[in-house]
Amino acid sequence: MDRSREFDHMISKQLHENIKELTKLCAQPSVSATGQGLKECSEIVHSMLSRRGFNVTMLPTAGAPVVFAERKGKSEKTLLFYNHYDVQPPEPLELWESPPFEPEVRNGKFFARGATDDKGELMTRLAAIDALIDLDGELPCNVKFCVEGEEESSSEHIRDCVLQNVDKFKADACIWEFGEVLEDDQPMQYLGVRGIAYLELSVESASQDVHSGIGGSIFPNAAWRLIWALNRLKTEDERIAIPGFYDKVKPPSQRDIELMAKLPDPGPDYKSRFGIKQFLKGLRGGVELRLAEVFQPTCTICGLTSGYQGPGAKTVQPHLASAKIDFRLVPEQVAAEIPGLVRHHLDSQGFQDVKITDLGFEDPSRTDPDDPFVQLVVDTAGQVYQKPMVIVPLAGGSGPNEVFQKNLGLPIVTVGCGYPGANSHSPNENLDLGLYEKCVKHLVRIMLKFGSG
Repeated sequence: MDRSREFDHMISKQLHENIKELTKLCAQPSVSATGQGLKECSEIVHSMLSRRGFNVTMLPTAGAPVVFAERKGKSEKTLLFYNHYDVQPPEPLELWESPPFEPEVRNGKFFARGATDDKGELMTRLAAIDALIDLDGELPCNVKFCVEGEEESSSEHIRDCVLQNVDKFKADACIWEFGEVLEDDQPMQYLGVRGIAYLELSVESASQDVHSGIGGSIFPNAAWRLIWALNRLKTEDERIAIPGFYDKVKPPSQRDIELMAKLPDPGPDYKSRFGIKQFLKGLRGGVELRLAEVFQPTCTICGLTSGYQGPGAKTVQPHLASAKIDFRLVPEQVAAEIPGLVRHHLDSQGFQDVKITDLGFEDPSRTDPDDPFVQLVVDTAGQVYQKPMVIVPLAGGSGPNEVFQKNLGLPIVTVGCGYPGANSHSPNENLDLGLYEKCVKHLVRIMLKFGSG
């Protein structure tokens, strides 16, 4: 018997209480970049899961604790949810219409840092569990949670945590921490992520800053030295100039190209939303833009720091300069190899004085688009959204998917309520409450079908 309407009614009935709980969670700052509030937030997550009858364990790491939880269900099949309780820094604060850690509902949207990334997504999982328990008194399958606190800082310690607790995390399938819809609320299924190697390059040319009139002609300048080093990493035609960098790059398959060709052209939206006049390498849009966006590795300068940058003039020659760089990696590149390639390249170019600090790495990861669990998720999405779920073989971002996929042998899918105006990582991050309800309904259907299969 189809009980969809019964569950849908329960989800709507519980919405107010869910948002009250989400408000408490989002009001707790939990910024992994600074460490602010991580312990306190992990304890809130622990409490949320405990109240729902989960056996909850705090798994210690060298950084933020990982909240692990499990509850037995009707079938022997096990579903693992991966989420995170940390958030991005809220700055620039002056661009928020309401304070980032003082959640507020306006015009059908919930505004707060973490509203979608990732506290709102965690709440959708819990809301689906609430509906199932309240109506059936049990879950249709075994459910496990892995909720970490360092995802926004490259998940530095999750690898060791998983490897030390493989038996705890064993499952038959995994639902990842995010999911999105297109402009017209058509659901998207991301089946992979790029890898990342995040480095900091730094130069120290003297023991202190110097008057530019004294040192400009005779002292080395840390800022120029760093600029010249950075100039060796990438050419003006956008090719990464590090020998060996492209050796393991795997091009998109014919299946990848077919899946990408079914997606709408993102070009017009990108130009409108981000104020982009043209794309690199003369790309116009369509499938070529889609493929380039995720199947080409990158070398991105994320930030530069040196010298005086305040108002007015200060004639100073800086003795320190640094740059933060991320390399987005594609199948089959290995993130741990990138720092060594960069070091060897800079040394060969005479930049032995440039210090390299490894700030985290993650390998690329992919799930087979023809996996039965993928089809289950795609089929149940159509029941809720009344539109077919489109499959995206690889996403541009990164995450620790590979750790779970490689060591647990799991198909990993994405289910969530992100949308183009969610402003994740930006001021005025928000959760559309209509999409939130649809996501919860989808999750209920996934668990029911998964448990009965």
